[in-house]
Amino acid sequence: MTYRIDLREHCKILIRVLQMFDAMCVPFSLWTLNELYGLPWSPLLSELAGISCVLSFVVFHSVRLYRPWRGLHLYREFAPIVKTWVVCIGIILLVLFATKTSYRFSRRLVITWFLATPFLIFFVHMMARLVLGKMRERGFNLRSGVVVGANSIGRQFTRYLQDLPWAGIRIEGFFDDRLPKDTPVETGLPVLGSVLELPEFLKRHSIDYVYIALPLKAQEKILRILGEARASGAKLLLVPDIFSFQILSAELVSLGDIPLVSFNPDFKWKRHFDMVFSLCILLLALPFFLVIGLLVKIQDGGPIFYSHRRVTAGGKEFRCWKFRTMVPDADKRLQKILDSDPEASGEWQKGFKLKDDQRITKIGRFLRKASLDELPQFFNVLKGDMSIVGARPVVSKELYDYYHEEAGLYCSIKPGITGLWQVGKRNDIVDYGERVKADIWYIQHLSPWMDLKIIAKTAWRVIRPNGAY
Repeated sequence: MTYRIDLREHCKILIRVLQMFDAMCVPFSLWTLNELYGLPWSPLLSELAGISCVLSFVVFHSVRLYRPWRGLHLYREFAPIVKTWVVCIGIILLVLFATKTSYRFSRRLVITWFLATPFLIFFVHMMARLVLGKMRERGFNLRSGVVVGANSIGRQFTRYLQDLPWAGIRIEGFFDDRLPKDTPVETGLPVLGSVLELPEFLKRHSIDYVYIALPLKAQEKILRILGEARASGAKLLLVPDIFSFQILSAELVSLGDIPLVSFNPDFKWKRHFDMVFSLCILLLALPFFLVIGLLVKIQDGGPIFYSHRRVTAGGKEFRCWKFRTMVPDADKRLQKILDSDPEASGEWQKGFKLKDDQRITKIGRFLRKASLDELPQFFNVLKGDMSIVGARPVVSKELYDYYHEEAGLYCSIKPGITGLWQVGKRNDIVDYGERVKADIWYIQHLSPWMDLKIIAKTAWRVIRPNGAY
């Protein structure tokens, strides 16, 4: 016999335990940093540790830091932690000022403590969610849900939930007026009945979530569901129509009290990261710039850099810079090659690449293999034309010939120096459609954690190059 563990019965206890761990992180962080700096522990530090621990416990309890985060990305939890800790910092500074004891503490210790503590608390939350996520993937602490509407919106939303096993939400099936009962719809999930049968089903079964995936034109039906199913205890949620457009990178915004869906999401986190990361790389890579530039110039006396017009966000064109890896008259030679060699012409039409390209110089072949030819693109990032991670930079002809109806989605973000295509098969991909699918998938699912993962894989690819030519 198997037993299903449902942590909902102990939810309040688990929240209090997590809250206590968070509060203990505050004095623990102070003690650890004090040891690292080799400073003596004083009774005054003990008082500060005790006061900050109690203060943190009270403040953390007063805000919505411990609301349900099920189904939300982990990074969204960091901002509330920082905001809550800033409140604690303000109160601590006020106490130190009122007691006139601030001068008795090491300024370096206190500043580092203020900066490090939210990261430690976030780490605790990350570990807690990791444990719960693993439990949910193994079938423990699951929540159940049903989807009203077996249309394209409902089916795509269901697929999206099934790709998030750590969220712990199991869809039992669909309610739909157009399909007969027990009809399999999505990965074998059945139609449980018509929309009119939903209230009775909720009375007989323990359902946590009801996802209404009906178009907004079905207003009367939606209002009837809200009126009849609200008393069941299940949470009722309306799935917006943006799923029918497959634009998961859209975001909900508001104009006063009016909710809006923006198809130009604000990726400030991405821009800030791009700026900091690019500046660091450019400073570290300055010696490489000088050496590579000198080698390229000495080789044939041609220009050091090469630029080509590519498409960025909004469909605008920009000059994408690279170290020159081909002979100076590469464009003219390309046309001669394509005119005289039908096989090379067919290869070029498939992927705008030639595997055995005679125009590439010896130094250029090495730069491409090591991906060093793309270093100047970090200046494109600083300028705002590109991002560190994104879709492949393409020319206008590629965009309109191969992306078709996805061209608008491609233009919703900036192209990247690296991306899924770079950490995958790269130039070994023969089918151009695979490249398009990789770009679109990234745009629809981009997140800070995905960007970091792609950057880490890119670094590994630079160390062990594969598929670059």
